[in-house]
Amino acid sequence: MKKVFIDGSAGTTGLRIYERLSCRRDIFLITLSDEKRKDEKARAEALNAADIAFLCLPDDAAREAVALTVSENTAIIDTSTAHRTAEGWIYGFPELTGQREKIKNSKRIANPGCHASGFIALVAPLTEKGVIAKDEALSCLSLTGYSGGGKKMIAEYEAPSGADGLLAAPRLYGLTQKHKHLPEMQKICGLKIPPAFCPVVAPYYSGMEVIVPVFGKKVAEIEEIYKEYYTEGLIRFVPNADENGFMSACALSGKDTMEITVLGNDERALLVSRFDNLGKGASGAAIQNMNLLLGADEKEGLCV
Repeated sequence: MKKVFIDGSAGTTGLRIYERLSCRRDIFLITLSDEKRKDEKARAEALNAADIAFLCLPDDAAREAVALTVSENTAIIDTSTAHRTAEGWIYGFPELTGQREKIKNSKRIANPGCHASGFIALVAPLTEKGVIAKDEALSCLSLTGYSGGGKKMIAEYEAPSGADGLLAAPRLYGLTQKHKHLPEMQKICGLKIPPAFCPVVAPYYSGMEVIVPVFGKKVAEIEEIYKEYYTEGLIRFVPNADENGFMSACALSGKDTMEITVLGNDERALLVSRFDNLGKGASGAAIQNMNLLLGADEKEGLCV
């Protein structure tokens, strides 16, 4: 039985991972009391005793946790931004070409960002096939529920006054075009320039809708690429995925899967991915990576 430790189990992502794993019979969860979960010595012991450790921490704390882990037997799945473009770390997106085997054989896995997951799922297969040039200027609109902002944002939205004022409508953020997910979006897709990125948080709990407009592309060709590319894992191509002419960003809330579709025509098309920001955008993806390390079915324990 493999031993698993969640460093940062009190956060939104850590809590969901804990909930999903607490009923698994193929692993043993190493836990720390509330008094010890911030104690460096106790954390170091847990990290080095684990076969797999999840880091659900801010970036600096994640780097500190890696430094505390000296055991060569401990595989780390880091859900922070700290190592997503770092040398020596494998990007934890199994559906990309060749990535599944790399994850299975790695001890250092960087879990993708939520916005980045939706963008990469749409763009990476098309840059790989040459449909989107690597020097092409792209834009990306991404809608997310407020749970993506963590405990502080959840508390703000769910406070009695949360429905009043500015929180009652969608809010654009990342206004400086320096959002923390941009480096991985650019690197993993092989783009020469990052996209113009427009993340929007809206007053609903969870679910994401990522939209990438493209011009002068053959819709049928893109659809065929997606059909052939996504044959295993948690991503699937779904034609005509609208709900009577609308597409809700919370359609896959509570799920660990992702659906992608293509809308429009050969003049102007929209590439769209929908998933749960806490599922395939965070904890679901982390557990998928853990399953690969364990040699288990990668969908084990996930809501598909």
